[in-house]
Amino acid sequence: MNYDIKMQEQINSMTKKKNLLLHACCAPCSSAVIERIAQYFNITILYYNPNITDQEEYNKRLNEIKKFIKELNLDNVKVEAGRYDPKEFFTISSRLEQEKERGRRCYKCYELRLRETAKIAEEQGFDYFTTTLSISPYKNSNWLNEIGEQLDKEYTTTYLYADFKKRNGYKRSIELSKKYGLYRQDYCGCIYSKKERDSRMISHIS
Repeated sequence: MNYDIKMQEQINSMTKKKNLLLHACCAPCSSAVIERIAQYFNITILYYNPNITDQEEYNKRLNEIKKFIKELNLDNVKVEAGRYDPKEFFTISSRLEQEKERGRRCYKCYELRLRETAKIAEEQGFDYFTTTLSISPYKNSNWLNEIGEQLDKEYTTTYLYADFKKRNGYKRSIELSKKYGLYRQDYCGCIYSKKERDSRMISHIS
C-alpha cells in the first residue's frame, strides 16, 4: 500500500485545519514532515522517546527540536515533552536484547511510542495522531502504519497514515538540517543501536 497516497486522501477529505499530535524522534526528521503538512494541521509535536537511554543524548535532541521549532516561528506548531523513563523501553525490549536493528525489538519500540501518542491524543482531544519515524529509510513504514491502524481502532483519535520518505522526504530532511544547522545523530537512540554503531566504527577502523 502507498501510505503517502492514503495520507493525501485523508487530507483531501478535510474541510478545515485539524489538530494533529505528531510524535517526533528528533529535529531533522521533524523538519521535512512539518514543511509538508503544516499547512493542513495545527501541530503539537510530542517528544516521547524513552528508547533514548542516555539522558544527555535525550536532552540534546529535545533541546534541538525546541530550538528548531522556535526558529521556524510558525503559529500552528509547538512542542511538548512527554515523560522520560527509559525503564519503559527496557521493559518492552526484555529478552530482545540480541535482536539486530529493524528486528522485533524495533517493532515493540514503535508500538510503545505510537501507543503513548494515541493515548495522549485521545485524552487531549486531538483529531489525528501520527509519527515522523517513517521519514527514515531505516524505519519500517509498513510496521509503523500497521501499528497506527490498530491503535486507530482502540482509541477515538484518527491515525494519519504516512510514509514521509516518499517524494524525497528523507533527502529534504538532510537539506533542511544543513540549512538550519541541525544536529543529526548517527544512531537511533537506544543502547543496543549505539552498540551496533560502535561495532561498525571499530570494524571500519580495523
